[in-house]
Amino acid sequence: MISLNSIIFNGMDATQIDVQVQLSAGLAKPEFNIIGLADRAVKESAERIRNVLSALNLSLPPKRLTVNLSPADVEKTGSHFDLPILCGILCAIGVLPESELKQYVIIGEVGLNGAIVKTDGILPASVWANQHNLGIICPGDQGSEARWAGHNNILAPFHVLELINHFKGTQILPLPQISAPDNTTASTLDMSEVHGQTAAKRALEIAAAGGHAMLMVGPPGSGKTMLASRLPTILPEMAPNEILETSIIYSIAGQLNGKNLITTRPFRNVHHTSSAVSLAGGGADARPGEISLAHNGVLFLDELPEFNRTTLEILRQPMEAGKIMVARAKRTATYPARFQLIAAMNPCPCGHLGNAALSCSRAPRCAEAYQNKISGPLLDRIDLHVDVDAVNPWDMNKAEDEPRETSLQIRERVVAARNKQIMRQGKPNAQLDGAELDAVATLSEEQTKFLNTAAEKMGLSARGYNRIKRIARTIADLRGSDDIEISDLTEALSYRPINRGKYGVK
Repeated sequence: MISLNSIIFNGMDATQIDVQVQLSAGLAKPEFNIIGLADRAVKESAERIRNVLSALNLSLPPKRLTVNLSPADVEKTGSHFDLPILCGILCAIGVLPESELKQYVIIGEVGLNGAIVKTDGILPASVWANQHNLGIICPGDQGSEARWAGHNNILAPFHVLELINHFKGTQILPLPQISAPDNTTASTLDMSEVHGQTAAKRALEIAAAGGHAMLMVGPPGSGKTMLASRLPTILPEMAPNEILETSIIYSIAGQLNGKNLITTRPFRNVHHTSSAVSLAGGGADARPGEISLAHNGVLFLDELPEFNRTTLEILRQPMEAGKIMVARAKRTATYPARFQLIAAMNPCPCGHLGNAALSCSRAPRCAEAYQNKISGPLLDRIDLHVDVDAVNPWDMNKAEDEPRETSLQIRERVVAARNKQIMRQGKPNAQLDGAELDAVATLSEEQTKFLNTAAEKMGLSARGYNRIKRIARTIADLRGSDDIEISDLTEALSYRPINRGKYGVK
């Protein structure tokens, strides 16, 4: 019996799969069976492999060929089992050496002509192989992706014949090169392009510095989407561990291009027609959803009340826990989901509530119904609530040479504040809770009395109370101060609405 190594993923966790191949005598013609709780894509590999063998001028012997994917109680999905099954068969008929192939994790799909084509999960497979002192055999187009895991024992053939020749000694497969990070996708947006909106830009800076969630409310054309799209330009660069973790998620989801890691913070702009599964993740193989693809980055939800309410409620748990469990009938997977939520909405369906010249006759009742589409518990989890006014025409026509802060200038302050937080507590302020928050956001007796009085008048929940302290801590960090002042608390309170204020909706 031949036994080779492959792998399958359950969320971010990997499970080793033992690909067992056995030839049994007693038949007049070949018989090919794949067992071990294999899905249709895996079973179809039998036909692909038959054609590959034919392309190599090889044929199966007139015996019973059984391929067992062990452990048998774990469902096997995906076409990446093609290559390990084919290698097992080639070992069984004496073409490849089993003793050498056992030192590798094998993953890859094969074409009918023997070409080894791209598959999902190469990066996490390489990480797992490296941790278990094994090499990895993967598609040639994804060799550089495997190298990003710090792995040096990699074989990345483009064709099965190259792999055979390598082990026969007639060809040496070179170690794949690590591709330089792709900077062509760097954002060309800049905060200096935003006219006016001083208050909104200040709130966005606070959100970036502390990793806080933010909701912008304002009429159409006021610049909400413009502001949100420029948030990544003022966020700190990703740390190496964040780059690897985010890239692994994209690799599992099949959204890594095979040559470059995710080196810039993700910005996922989700349409309001998106389903709960697309947001949370799922499907037959429990793939990551948008909130996991936004891990270490930004999840932007425009036209927030237009989302299905059930879909929005999915956000509540991962916003607190920083991860999400995707449970399906045959599989349960857990993915990281430490994203920064930025949401935008109009105050009412027409968007012109408060403007006597443009608002409809149903105001403010239509606005109340519109805003009530978003549940209180979800709103309570959003740290910063900002009213974004329509842009004044005079601001739009200011001289071009009038100085406006660039993203680089704002980013310098954000990075300084974020570094202060990392040095102090090892994570952004938005992730602090309980004793951690009390330790870094110590208030004097006067400040405590001031905050308690304000919280009582505003009807803040315990969660909202702690969020005020987090925001005040971030504002103090932006000032470079170790101590929170009354002015920091006052500004923080201005971002927690009692109601929709000037729009007249209770």
